[in-house]
Amino acid sequence: MPVRGIRGATTVGKNEARAIYDATLEILNTIVKLNGVRPEDVGYIWFTVTDDLDAAFPADAARAGLGWTDVPLICGREIPVPGALERCVRLLVAWNTPKTQAEVRHVFLHGARVLRPSWAVDLPGDAPLGVP
Repeated sequence: MPVRGIRGATTVGKNEARAIYDATLEILNTIVKLNGVRPEDVGYIWFTVTDDLDAAFPADAARAGLGWTDVPLICGREIPVPGALERCVRLLVAWNTPKTQAEVRHVFLHGARVLRPSWAVDLPGDAPLGVP
């Protein structure tokens, strides 16, 4: 079975553990809903955060929020490129699936929608942070 990558990113309102957890859980739940991902089909998830997010590990949302305790998870720092999007959680899911790469739905939410507008997902009440 092929391994496909699912990319995603979201922004967090503030550097607080609950905010990081909630934003990460939202993006993971959206990926699951749009793609039908089951934990037994996930090879691993790699999370990165920008330097301004250090209050929590985003992987905790997969473990505690989804119960994905058998999925290998790792967190790292995003490259601190000057002018890059702030308070951003990014992820890459390695997913074993018969779907083609073109069938995979990537998820970019909130302020991270600007990173990949063609992969932005419209959710009820969703808007880039700071935009009414």
